[in-house]
Amino acid sequence: MAPRKKQSPRAPQRLNRTVYLIGFMGAGKSTVARRLSRLCGLASIDIDSYIERLAGMPIAQIFAEDGEEAFRRIETQALRDIAAMEPMVVSCGGGVVTRPENLAIMAEGGTVVHLRVTADQAAARISDTSSRPLFQDLAAARARLEERLPDYEAAADMTIETGERSVGAIAHDVRRALQRSGVMEDAGSGDPA
Repeated sequence: MAPRKKQSPRAPQRLNRTVYLIGFMGAGKSTVARRLSRLCGLASIDIDSYIERLAGMPIAQIFAEDGEEAFRRIETQALRDIAAMEPMVVSCGGGVVTRPENLAIMAEGGTVVHLRVTADQAAARISDTSSRPLFQDLAAARARLEERLPDYEAAADMTIETGERSVGAIAHDVRRALQRSGVMEDAGSGDPA
């Protein structure tokens, strides 16, 4: 058996702007953010996890006890907090595009990447819908996606099709798109500090 070739380590990357991954539930935003983070040596954050820490309870409990509007207010505050941090990859919740103030926060200091998925593809990816209060019924999910799709498209600086593709392939596409746009570059390049 021939020895495996060592892959040359990739140069760490740096972001000039925060990258917000948006898209419908099940588009792969969280897993793509983690993969992109590992692939490029970038910091990343999952906004839903951040919200759960902020609120001290799971998202499903926030929805059940306080309703969607309360959740959306917390989500906007989380976006403001994250926008004030160093540029990183942010995986957003599926409904982040439903509030105009969220769109303004993301557009002001970031680049928005829409990971496009159909409701049926998303349903096939989500193994446990109990943690997704707005994805309990496929017909309702299809309708919700149709309603949100124009907002995703309007907010996006770039769109990546996820379809039946692997997380690695999607992360590589996002990386290439960010590099082409100048949002991501080698950490060693740019002006010296």
